[in-house]
Amino acid sequence: MAAENSRDPQGAGLGLRRALMGPLLSMDDDAVDFLELAPENWIGVGGRYGKGLDTLGERFPLVMHGLSLDIGGPDPLDVELLDGIGELVRRFDIPLYSEHLTYCAADGHLYDLLPIPFTEEAVRYVSERIQRVQDHLNMPLVLENASYYAQAHQDLDEASFISAVVGESGCELLLDVNNVYVNSINHRYDPIEFIDALPMDRVRYLHIAGHYDEADDLKVDTHGTDVIEPVWALLDTVYDRLGPVPTLLERDFNFPSLDSLLAEIECIRAAQARSTLSGGA
Repeated sequence: MAAENSRDPQGAGLGLRRALMGPLLSMDDDAVDFLELAPENWIGVGGRYGKGLDTLGERFPLVMHGLSLDIGGPDPLDVELLDGIGELVRRFDIPLYSEHLTYCAADGHLYDLLPIPFTEEAVRYVSERIQRVQDHLNMPLVLENASYYAQAHQDLDEASFISAVVGESGCELLLDVNNVYVNSINHRYDPIEFIDALPMDRVRYLHIAGHYDEADDLKVDTHGTDVIEPVWALLDTVYDRLGPVPTLLERDFNFPSLDSLLAEIECIRAAQARSTLSGGA
């Protein structure tokens, strides 16, 4: 596995979206601590977007968060995609590649992130595929706890399934705090108990985002609104357990001004500072 290096994320980061390229290029060097890109959107990209990526990669540490690895699906792993990811890793000295603990293809891409059955058989299947990815890239795969709205089958609860995959595969965990909140409402569980049931020593970094309120008992993970207070409070809970681990603000559409996004970045930094002052681990 790849060793940690000086490009490892620290502090508070923001997603690198093409719609934000201009504002990101104009912001100060200390506005954010790192940027996160979806490799599928940048592999082989040239022109002004490629030049913009080069500039941002020189100014900020980069991490990658993929969309289409399909770690839990029946189709063969996409080796061409992995080769492209490996090229970006080397080009920008990227220390971290994360993906979703989901499937997204079956005889072709489904263009959605769907829940894997929470079973022992799925643990073994997914773990073997994770290990192949890690061997191919020579770095740990970091997997995110996903939001989901229906579960086809489960012999294990969600936290036990995630823990089993992490334990058997040796992967790391991207803890999405908003997904915990959304799932806790939709599936009626205690979010703090869920967090405490996870292998927190394997958490590499965090995501935080906004969501859509379909109803009091149905939340939809959209990344299209501001983070709400209960999610900020849950982030504080995670910092109480882990200390101020790196945290990425996700925003995928309905973009506000850059100043508004950076105000949320400052909220993350303030929560991290509170954790440090209060003696978070």
